[in-house]
Amino acid sequence: MSADFTLIQLRYFAAVARTENMSEAAGELRISQSALSASISALERQVGVQLFVRRPQRGLTLSAAGRQFAQELHAFLEHADMLYDSARGLAASLAGELTVGVFAPLAPFRAPIILKAFEAEHPNVRVSFIEGDQEYVRNALLDGRCELALMYDIGLGSGFTTTTVEHIAAHVLVHEDHPLAQAPRREVSLAEFEAEPMILLDLPHTREYYMRVFDQAGVRPNIRHRAAGYETVRSFVAGGHGYSILNQRLSHDMTYVGRPVVRLPLVDDVPGIDVMLVRPDGVVPTRRAIAFEDVCRRIYAGAPKSDRAARSEGAE
Repeated sequence: MSADFTLIQLRYFAAVARTENMSEAAGELRISQSALSASISALERQVGVQLFVRRPQRGLTLSAAGRQFAQELHAFLEHADMLYDSARGLAASLAGELTVGVFAPLAPFRAPIILKAFEAEHPNVRVSFIEGDQEYVRNALLDGRCELALMYDIGLGSGFTTTTVEHIAAHVLVHEDHPLAQAPRREVSLAEFEAEPMILLDLPHTREYYMRVFDQAGVRPNIRHRAAGYETVRSFVAGGHGYSILNQRLSHDMTYVGRPVVRLPLVDDVPGIDVMLVRPDGVVPTRRAIAFEDVCRRIYAGAPKSDRAARSEGAE
């Protein structure tokens, strides 16, 4: 059976094993102590062995199994460093595996496009995606299950290196027969929908963001339905069950129920969302990860801008 742990987790373990002090090791690695603790716990689960003995008020000591693991790991990490140095000197195409986290609402219409462009340039790299809500992807980064992620800037916290690739404004989504969907189209305010039922995209950190949007607009939403799926929200709206607020735009208005939705830009001065490439702090990215980030930046540079960004540029 193949090993599930990652090189990042092994390097984290080596630092804790050497210092036998979680706080000191976290400082050396420039990551949070909670992130380091989560990574070590995940490694212990994956190898099925307790690597450290945890004693209240006395910190950590290596278990017998952990001491043997650390001794054998030293040579392995030295060899890994030699492989890395060798790979950096090669002019040949990249090869190997890369695991990328992606926030679920971004995955269906961003991941396939990015993957196609990346594979065209680096056919020998096998990319795998870990898809989930913000908290799931964040934890996958911290415990080493993925090397980088494409996600929103909400709920990240400290301990990450980020690169913003797009800023997207919030917009209202209504069904095609809604009075405000009829021509002529115009910007709308959330106050116009306060009495109407609202469908909330109910994901960790996402729900809190949308509540901040309403608070900033001075509106109390009448939440009628909650859904964890982006397309579920769109389908509920198309079916006439209420309106919603979303950020990410699709290239079409059709939904799974065979009816379209209508997107209306907001006049309210409410916060948008940044789409970001995210890596854990203190971890040297592989050339595969750097190449993936380059492809993402190029794709997003050519993507349509949000309504508000486009209007702002047109006014200059």
